[in-house]
Amino acid sequence: MKETEQREFKKGLAELKAGLMSITAILNKHGKGELWFGIRNDGKAVGLEATDKTLRDVSQSIAAHIEPRIYPQVTVETVDGVSCIKVVFEGGDKPYYAMGRAYMRVADEDRQLSARELEKIIVDKNQERLRWDNQPCNLTIDELDDAKLRAFVERAGLKWDTRGNALDKLGLLSGGRLVNAAKLFFTAEPMELRCAVFGTTDSAMIIDRHDTKGDILELIEEAQKYVLKNIHIGMRLEGLYRKDVPEIATEAMREAIINAFCHRDYRDPDYLQVAIYKNRVEIRNPGGLFGGITIADLRKGHVSKRRNPLIADLFRRIEMVEAWGRGMPLILKHEPDVKFREMADIFIAAFDRPSFQRGFEERHSPAAKGRTMGETVGQARNEKVGEKVGEKVGEKVTDNQRQILFVLAENPHASAKTLAGTVGISVRKIEVNLRKLRERELLKRVGPAKGGHWEVLK
Repeated sequence: MKETEQREFKKGLAELKAGLMSITAILNKHGKGELWFGIRNDGKAVGLEATDKTLRDVSQSIAAHIEPRIYPQVTVETVDGVSCIKVVFEGGDKPYYAMGRAYMRVADEDRQLSARELEKIIVDKNQERLRWDNQPCNLTIDELDDAKLRAFVERAGLKWDTRGNALDKLGLLSGGRLVNAAKLFFTAEPMELRCAVFGTTDSAMIIDRHDTKGDILELIEEAQKYVLKNIHIGMRLEGLYRKDVPEIATEAMREAIINAFCHRDYRDPDYLQVAIYKNRVEIRNPGGLFGGITIADLRKGHVSKRRNPLIADLFRRIEMVEAWGRGMPLILKHEPDVKFREMADIFIAAFDRPSFQRGFEERHSPAAKGRTMGETVGQARNEKVGEKVGEKVGEKVTDNQRQILFVLAENPHASAKTLAGTVGISVRKIEVNLRKLRERELLKRVGPAKGGHWEVLK
């Protein structure tokens, strides 16, 4: 035998005080361990006199000098033909103190904890106790939606037998009672999502409101659909096929929505909100950053402690999040200009809308004189994804021709006048570009001039 982080040797009972320090150090690091009397620190058994009184003295000393109280097993063991005392202990109520001081095990040594280290242990302990997702709720198993539970179990790749076993496998039972996380996933309307579209860059004018209730998975889909419905959707051509391209990357937006539901503070009665402004989209969730992490840490890709680890684990089981905390790097990869802020204990992720910024620049440029706001905004909406079209149809396609192809892929019945208003050039120039695109076999007219439509060929 040799000393480790969970095993300590003492030559004799003269080192009892140091032994008590070792017990607390091991408990604070690992939660369980063993202490031997009668063995030197090099592992050689030297033995000692082990009577009933000796065992009683060791037990009483542990009870008198270690807090919170533990109940170890103190026995006599024979090692290399000599008698030794073995103390086996465990406890989950750290921090533990010996003679009023707290210690931490580092390799085979006991180091006294600093005030800061001790504070961290206490904070972590209280946070675990105050977690919302693993606390028993007021629902019974029979009140859950059986179809939702079965669908989740199947999606998670688990075998279905009974409700109780399924919930137990998912970690949703505590002492036979349902915990709060189960309520979010498997009841009809456990919470509410609030969405709104505003007419300007502030909250002065509401254009649309949409409040909906549902389970956590339904609301994630509802939030994403609402955003996509109310931002500009462009397109690019991939061969003969059209692919929609939202002005905000879908991958980043969806990850931000999932993170909001996963990491919000469910003790706060406020709602999760989606706010769509002219210049940005904001995802707001109650509860600031958790576990001491800062916004600067987020941008560096650092992983925080999870506020709701059980909810996060349920998302991981159905592959909506990863166990390795790659959500934030994914958001930053697709939308590096995303902005994070905290306000009144609400965490906000804000995504700029390129259609607004480019439209603003166009409206204030010399080339914008004499053009309407609708024309410049229309051009800005198409510009971002129109660039991709040129990559597919050849570098000799002009900017105006790329926009014409984009608009006609979206609206095959668009007239020359409509194209002129969107692209920002005259009707005569539109007709010239249409002829050139037809000559290059990039565009085809189907049907008569009136009543027909355009078809983008490449």
